[in-house]
Amino acid sequence: MSPPKPPIEPKQDSLGSNIIGPRNYDREKQATSLVRPPQTDHGTLPSLKWSFADSHTRIEEGGWARQTTVRELPSSVELAGVNMRLEEGAIRELHWHREAEWAYMLEGRSRFTVLDLDGGAYEADLQKGDIWYAPRGRPHSIQGIGPGGCEFMLVFDDGNFSEDETFLLSDWLSHTPKDVVAKNFRLDPAVFDHLSKKEKYIFRGEIPSPLPSIVNFVPKSKHRFTHSMLAQRPLKTPGGEVRITDTSNFPVSTTISAAHVIIEPHGLRELHWHPNADEWSFFIRGHARVTVFAGSGNARTFDYQAGDVGIVPRSLGHYVENTGGDGEEVEMLEVFRAPKFEDFSLEEWLKGSPGQMVLEHLNLHNHAEHGKKFMEALQKAKVKEAVKAKM
Repeated sequence: MSPPKPPIEPKQDSLGSNIIGPRNYDREKQATSLVRPPQTDHGTLPSLKWSFADSHTRIEEGGWARQTTVRELPSSVELAGVNMRLEEGAIRELHWHREAEWAYMLEGRSRFTVLDLDGGAYEADLQKGDIWYAPRGRPHSIQGIGPGGCEFMLVFDDGNFSEDETFLLSDWLSHTPKDVVAKNFRLDPAVFDHLSKKEKYIFRGEIPSPLPSIVNFVPKSKHRFTHSMLAQRPLKTPGGEVRITDTSNFPVSTTISAAHVIIEPHGLRELHWHPNADEWSFFIRGHARVTVFAGSGNARTFDYQAGDVGIVPRSLGHYVENTGGDGEEVEMLEVFRAPKFEDFSLEEWLKGSPGQMVLEHLNLHNHAEHGKKFMEALQKAKVKEAVKAKM
């Protein structure tokens, strides 16, 4: 049995010293780049990391929910996330939001229903790797189906979103006079004697019949509110692969676009930036390191693992490096409050710039051999592959 690894210390060469006061070793192992940051870090960038393990969990009948919003992660101003679990048959009750809802299925199967503005109803069964989108104000519901139920990640197009401020059917009716409810449905008030006195939110229901639904009094929607993200053909690169979903292949999702990224062991999601939106990243598996460059000499490095959320504000340069061991991939979602996925890579930028100027910027103009090697490597780089994860 090998001896335990010594703890990370804030020491680099002749700089720094060890910690002799109170310590949280487990947290330090998850944040080695904060305990011992690279010498290239500088300035006072705010925290761009949050773990769902630190979010409050709301435990309900047949499931739970936990959220990461601007209250948990102040730098997450454009998007908020909710991690939710539903057992088989459990229902996230009929509701709507002020914000649009984008969702990614993490495990299991669910049934999603939504009403469109044309009076049509849409319903679909989803599995791991599928997504749905409910535009703001559209009433919808979610139910766990199949053995084991499901777990999914919800993303909303406002960092100030709160799962506790959803418009719920049961909550609405419990705060409406019973005689008004009866008049609305042209029924005797006694029909509504058993309405819930408070919201149901998540509750156990009967396991639904196979689609199509046996109770459906409106025509089918002409719109498609779901998409099989993992069924897309990926863009493969030497160090990974990516699938991009935006209005080009999922037209209904007008406020949120996303990329599903796999970074192979020791691979790199190249140096790049996004000009049109903040990047809200959710790490599904693996270990990664990200350095965010904010200009004016400011940069900060963070470590991420499964269950963590990372934020990179719009236009800030960054990379994602797989820091796991041999055989460990990084799987992550990059989500943006924008209809289209947009990025610029450092290689793309330099390849599209005058060669002599590039060499002068990198101080290679007086080093012929190194300059030649760099320009040859730049020439081989592929331009505008949208996302590249390279060795």
